[in-house]
Amino acid sequence: MLTLQFLREQPDIILEGLKKRNFKEAETLVQQVVENDRLRRETQNTLDALKARSNADSKKIGELMKTGKAEEAAALRASVAADKDKIKSLEESLSEYEKNQIEILYKIPNVPAAIVPAGKSAEDNITVHSHGIIPTLHSGALPHWELIKKLDIIDFDLGIKIAGAGFPVYKGKGARLQRALINFFLDEANKAGYREIQPPVVVNEASGYGTGQLPDKEGQMYFVNADGLYLIPTAEVPITNLYRDVILNEDELPVKNAGYTPCFRREAGSWGAHVRGLNRLHQFDKVEIVQICKPEDSYRILDEMCAHVQGLLEKLELPYRKLLLCGGDMGFNSAITYDMEVYSAAQQRWLEVSSVSNFETFQANRLKLRYKNKESKTQLLHTLNGSALALPRIVAALLENNQTPDGIRIPKVLVPYTGFESI
Repeated sequence: MLTLQFLREQPDIILEGLKKRNFKEAETLVQQVVENDRLRRETQNTLDALKARSNADSKKIGELMKTGKAEEAAALRASVAADKDKIKSLEESLSEYEKNQIEILYKIPNVPAAIVPAGKSAEDNITVHSHGIIPTLHSGALPHWELIKKLDIIDFDLGIKIAGAGFPVYKGKGARLQRALINFFLDEANKAGYREIQPPVVVNEASGYGTGQLPDKEGQMYFVNADGLYLIPTAEVPITNLYRDVILNEDELPVKNAGYTPCFRREAGSWGAHVRGLNRLHQFDKVEIVQICKPEDSYRILDEMCAHVQGLLEKLELPYRKLLLCGGDMGFNSAITYDMEVYSAAQQRWLEVSSVSNFETFQANRLKLRYKNKESKTQLLHTLNGSALALPRIVAALLENNQTPDGIRIPKVLVPYTGFESI
């Protein structure tokens, strides 16, 4: 959520930045929040002045009574009573302005960072780095959705039987490969200084609003109606919300947490060849890295987090590219996002496996997440997160790119985790 100070002092910068997103409601919403804030402050000033006068008059009533001026005291008492009615009305108006203010602010996305390019879709993203050689597959190589049937390691039909489409069952070496990847990713995060967190996989409404999934992505989240809980779309939500309404000390920064969770996404309206097999699921496994830091450190940390994810891909021997997302392809909360995509040789296309984002103060303002510096002044922190990594498309690329006439070769770094060298 953008800060009111930013909106009051630099509305032109906000409007110019939101053009990169092609956000058509920007001017209307910014004007609404600025006008609502003006009326709220005027109401607050009037309310404060009226309360001060009412308190002073209340004291005078006692003084008048002591000096025998009962008639004047009665008149002043009537005036105080009228003021109390006005105060109640003003407090109701103030509450309404504050409610409106939050509702409007929730509709305004984050302002893209200066280096983010303008654009409307993924076609306008910029490749900033690439690594690895795209493999040449043997004759008769198969896409992963045929490989998994042939090898009997992942079963979509069983998933449909017990849950529905998009909920696969992992079997045998398929299940062991999943577990190996999770443990490998967590171990690498631990080596990089991240503290492992095992959070709940459901969150309450306040947590959804805290990290910005609500109200923006409400339709994409599974909702447990009887309990008012949401199944998490990513571990970012519970891990970042650990610090909701928290004031950290400067010497506690940066905060570095990592966690593995299953993730749940409705993916409403998803269909077509690009979502076949493991390419898009309703439930999938992911290791998430999250950092909270001082504003002046966040872009250096963003680069470090990207380097961590790139290191994982290189150890897995997967060809990948790093993309700087354009304004129109970024998430609602993000100030800047880099996507990592691996090449799937059998599908002959790039698959997104990670997004690494800096939200600057956007989430922290919602969360009321601040830190106290050495001068005991509080200010908002910056939050960042990244997938390190999401499993389904990693598994798809590993199976497809490493297939041989004799089976699937397991990357060397995973063999200690899987206990086998091939499938």
